[in-house]
Amino acid sequence: MTRRRSGVGPVLATWTTVALCCAMPAAACAEALPEALVKAYQTNPQLNAERARQRATDENVPQALAGYRPQIVASLSAGLQAVRNLLPDNTIQTATLKPWTIGVTVSQTLFNGFRTANSVRVAELQVQSGREALRNVGQGVLLDAVTAYTNVLANQSLVEAQRSNVAFLRETLSITQRRLNAGDVTPTDSAQAEARLNRGLADLNAAEVALAVSQATYSQVIGNAPSALRPAEVVDRYLPKSREDSIAMAIREHPAVMAAGFDVDVASTNIRVAEGALLPSASLQGSVSRSRDSDPTLGTFATDQASIVANVTAPIYDGGQAASQTRQAKEVTAQSRLVLDQMRNQARTAAVSAWVTNEGAKIAVSASESEVKAATVALQGVQREAAGGQRTTVDVLNSQADLIQARARLISALRDRVIASYTLLSAVGHLDVKTLSLNTPDYLPEMHYHQVRDAWQGLRTPSGQ
Repeated sequence: MTRRRSGVGPVLATWTTVALCCAMPAAACAEALPEALVKAYQTNPQLNAERARQRATDENVPQALAGYRPQIVASLSAGLQAVRNLLPDNTIQTATLKPWTIGVTVSQTLFNGFRTANSVRVAELQVQSGREALRNVGQGVLLDAVTAYTNVLANQSLVEAQRSNVAFLRETLSITQRRLNAGDVTPTDSAQAEARLNRGLADLNAAEVALAVSQATYSQVIGNAPSALRPAEVVDRYLPKSREDSIAMAIREHPAVMAAGFDVDVASTNIRVAEGALLPSASLQGSVSRSRDSDPTLGTFATDQASIVANVTAPIYDGGQAASQTRQAKEVTAQSRLVLDQMRNQARTAAVSAWVTNEGAKIAVSASESEVKAATVALQGVQREAAGGQRTTVDVLNSQADLIQARARLISALRDRVIASYTLLSAVGHLDVKTLSLNTPDYLPEMHYHQVRDAWQGLRTPSGQ
């Protein structure tokens, strides 16, 4: 039987797609992992929707600040009025009036139990919590992009490996049939080789289906179909040095934990907002108005008025509504603290899981590389022995099956190694544009916040909508 060289080289060459990139135009070879992450960061609908949600949350602050500002209302009324007056001397007086009134009222809250100040504080804390939620979604999108990228890369490698396997099995079947014709082997050997070839074709079809699915997922996450992909590198240089460091960073810096912390502050401040309803309030109201032909007694033709009125109110009993709202806010605060504890526990568990998975992935890659090398040597030895009559066809087929399985495990291990490193970076809260030094401007939510915070008027958004 003719010997066939087979080893780690085809796997790694397929993984890195060096040969493909050399054969394709430069524009088609431009899809490296950092560039794919940039596209996802800029165009992913989920992330852009979360940014829009955060911009809407920013508007809570100017709405709360409106409580400090005066409220100005202009009014205008006009109409037609028929008047019939019976006078003391039993005479009747009739007239048709065309009254109109114009006026302006200015109201200014002077004190409302600190509810405005506390409402502004709540809105600002909601903005801080929303920013952390946005950062968490950004981490998820980038991790999805890494997963989609490496899945396509791995499935391309698996397809190439299965094609190589099918070619080997075709050659084996051809050699076996020639030996059958020469009387060196039995029909059983030919049937075994044919069965393995059909299994190889089925495995190739399954690999091609998996590749098509991963390519569709890539288009969904990244925003364009994959071309020739470059090798994906791990991000070990950004990772913590120990499991303890990972846990500490996750509890302290993960955006989900930080968002939960801000939610506790929001709930605590809402208690003071609810308590404000139990305190007195004071306001000042000034108004000017002019009326014409509006006196049904016909005693005056025009009236001009101007007034300044101070109002002070103190709640005595409101049916228990404010008290209930205060108790409710306290329970929500207790719930928020428990959610914060839950987020910390989840962050701790995720950090430990990501750490051990990343360490295990390193070992898996090393073991898989050694397995492929050993399986390659074993296949070559079985082929030589089969050529000398010391091995059967099924021995060669089994050795080839061991090699292709080892290659598949190596491809999966290389994919898992990359994903595990990014997953650990996400678990500690550092999977972002700045840490990865991606070639794209970082989205700064505080820019929109400062654009709208002190806006007194205007219907258009800063983007012009």
